[in-house]
Amino acid sequence: MGTCLLAEDLLLLLYDDETGRPVTGSPGLDYALAGAVLIELTVQRKLDITTAGSGEKPGRLKVLDGSPTGDPILDERLSLIVNKSGKKPKDQIGQLSKRLRDQLLVRLAERGVLEQDQGKVLGLFPVTRWPAKDARHELEVRAQLENVLKVGTTPDERTGALIALLSALNVVPKVITGAVDKKALKRRAKEIAESDWAAEAVKKAVTEMQAAVTAAIMVSTTAAATAAST
Repeated sequence: MGTCLLAEDLLLLLYDDETGRPVTGSPGLDYALAGAVLIELTVQRKLDITTAGSGEKPGRLKVLDGSPTGDPILDERLSLIVNKSGKKPKDQIGQLSKRLRDQLLVRLAERGVLEQDQGKVLGLFPVTRWPAKDARHELEVRAQLENVLKVGTTPDERTGALIALLSALNVVPKVITGAVDKKALKRRAKEIAESDWAAEAVKKAVTEMQAAVTAAIMVSTTAAATAAST
């Protein structure tokens, strides 16, 4: 199926192959997908995250190259960031996540990786599920994750980034099932997320996206709780 985006790999991991339903809820899933897109753009040297001592405010998005990548999903988000250079990732992740999940699901279905299954709940309410149709690529990704999390091999950049995002969502045991000690699995994922397994720019982006996803989830949860109490 060619090279998948990091966000596509993440989406496949976060949807149950049989039920076609996500294993975690919104908005965390959508924020993590947006974080994966930002990491991808960093890997492609389109973006960077500023650091202390660079003469710029640290932890801000910086556009290195605003030219198209050739991927419409990436290019749509890159065009948004071009006008938001200098902003914190956590403040942009909500905007970048809009329509992203649907775009990725439809594209994966068009490639024959997922199946678009439309039905109704209670015979009344329309619902779309996305079960696996061709799980070969996903199985390869899962095998790489298990080698790192269970066997202890050193992750490459993509695997390390996926583990960091899954850890931020607190869903590692839901994705890597069958572990006897789930706490140890989560601890291992956290250690990987914090260790040095990538080039400085990529690791910096992953760390910022992990923090941005966590912060965005906390903000949305607090807002929802406040709304419910009023």
